[in-house]
Order: sequence, then C-alpha cells, then structure tokens
Amino acid sequence: MTAPFLPSTFQGRPAALAALFAAALSWSAPSHALFEDGEARRAILELRQRVDGLQQSSQRVGERSNDELSQLRRSLLDLQTQIEALRTEQALLRGQNEQLLRDVAELQRRQKDMAQGVDERLRQFEPATVSLDGREFRADPAEKRDYEAALAAFRSGKFAEAGTAFSAFLRQYPQSGYVPSVRFWLGNAQYATRDYNQAIANFKALLAAAPDHARAPEAALSIANCQIELKDTKSARKTLEDLVRTYPQSEAAAAAKERLARLK
Repeated sequence: MTAPFLPSTFQGRPAALAALFAAALSWSAPSHALFEDGEARRAILELRQRVDGLQQSSQRVGERSNDELSQLRRSLLDLQTQIEALRTEQALLRGQNEQLLRDVAELQRRQKDMAQGVDERLRQFEPATVSLDGREFRADPAEKRDYEAALAAFRSGKFAEAGTAFSAFLRQYPQSGYVPSVRFWLGNAQYATRDYNQAIANFKALLAAAPDHARAPEAALSIANCQIELKDTKSARKTLEDLVRTYPQSEAAAAAKERLARLK
C-alpha cells in the first residue's frame, strides 16, 4: 500500500493534517496486512512526524507571537511613559520660558525707569532759562533754589535771615544773572533791619552795574529813604532830583516828587 495522497489544500495546515492522520489510522486499523506493509507504515510514521512537527511549529509560532505582542505592549507602555514625561518637561519649560519673559519685561521696565530717573536728575543740574525783572538769563538749578529760598524768607518777614541768605548768594554766585535783583532785595532787608549804610551800598551797586534794570528806579528811591533816615537831607534831595531826571516816567519818580515837596 502506498501512502495516502495529500491534496495541496491540506499542505501547511496542522489541523487538517491531524484530521487526515486520524482518518488514515482508522482506515488502516481493520486490516492487519497494512501494518505488514513496510512502505505504508513508514508513510504513516512520516505523516505523524510531520503533523507533530507542524503542531510544535504552530505552538512555537503562537508562543513567539505572544512574546512579540507582550514585548510590543511593553514598548508601547514605555513609549507612552516617555511621551508623558516629555509633555511634563515641555510644560515645565513653557512655564520657565513665560517666567523668563516676565522677568525680561520687568527688567526692561526697571531699566527704562532708571534711565528716566537719571535723565531727570541730570536735568536738575542743567542750566535753565530764567525770566526775572524783565531780564532773561541762564542759571543753574542751585542758583534758582537759593534765590527763591532767600526771597521767601524776606517775604515772610525774616529780614535778618533773608539778608544773610542774599549775602551768601552774592559770595557764591558773583556772576549770576540774579545779582541785580539780589542786591535790590538785600538792600531792602538791610533797610528793614536799619542797616542803612549797607543798604545804600547795595542799592548803589545795583545802579552802577545795571542802571537800566527794572528795579533801578526803586533802588534810587530806597537810597533817598535811607539818607532821610540818616538825617542826610541834602544827599536825599540830590538823590531824588537825580531819580526824577533819570527815570521820569517811573512810578518811583512820581513818589520822589512828593518827597521833594515835603523836604525842607
């Protein structure tokens, strides 16, 4: 007997081969002569070996597929873990970047504020144009501050304090554009404290340095007032006459005419 013919449809299929093998066994069992046929026996053994081999191969393939699937799952889990870690790191970096941007913006704002502050402080030391008693001139902020402080003391009735402040101004800023006005107010402060001679000296210094100054007519009238207080009527009369002649259109000239009428 020859081995049963295997159709091509059963080749490579372990379950079909197993069924075929079982059918072959059942088919050959009744006949004792079949087992005596060496060729048939070898065919059956070969078929059984092939079926066993296919079953083992299929089992190994299944085990390998399960292992590969498990490994793939582990790889996916590892990849997902890495992705989550990257997302967390990205969020952290995004937060740090936003904080850095805020820090940079704050630093820029502070630098701008510092630059503006420096500019303002520098401007405090820069000369500025001053308009006073009909004149314009450049003066340092310190000059303006000291002049206004002395004048404030005079207007508050602190004549001695004002006189000291105006005298200090003349020593510190001898070339200042404030000087004519300072001499005028210094003379008035000295007049108020009855220091008539020093008052006359400062009024005359104003007239000598700036005869066209807006305060010049008042300075001349103040000289005459000091001379009257000193009982120097002759000098007072001459000063008043010179005032009327030099500044005829001034209010001080009108006041001088009245005083001349009262002088004996």
